[in-house]
Amino acid sequence: MGRWPARVYGEGTEPDPRFTFANERTFLAWLRTALALVVAGVAVDVLAESGDADADGYRPLAAALIVLGMAASAAAFARWMANERAMRRREPLPGLGLGTVLAGGIVAIALGLVLLILL
Repeated sequence: MGRWPARVYGEGTEPDPRFTFANERTFLAWLRTALALVVAGVAVDVLAESGDADADGYRPLAAALIVLGMAASAAAFARWMANERAMRRREPLPGLGLGTVLAGGIVAIALGLVLLILL
């Protein structure tokens, strides 16, 4: 019985375990970030519903946080696979990619929240 996912473990040679563990820790950090984004989206929605503010203005931002969390979670797994495959093939690691998208999304959502609070 082979290891899953086979498209990662079926290639190259086993890298130094320290690198594999570091890749796993990075994957778990991305998952924590994704979970925090989802929880933040739920919190924005709940707080908007419970306050005097116009809840309709906050709902798209709450949804955006949740979608960003979902995207970060899916991308974390894809990034883990790409890094693990590159290490097994002794190739350079892939670039940042999603990190810039995630940072841009968080900045846009934060700006939207600031505008809702000020207006």
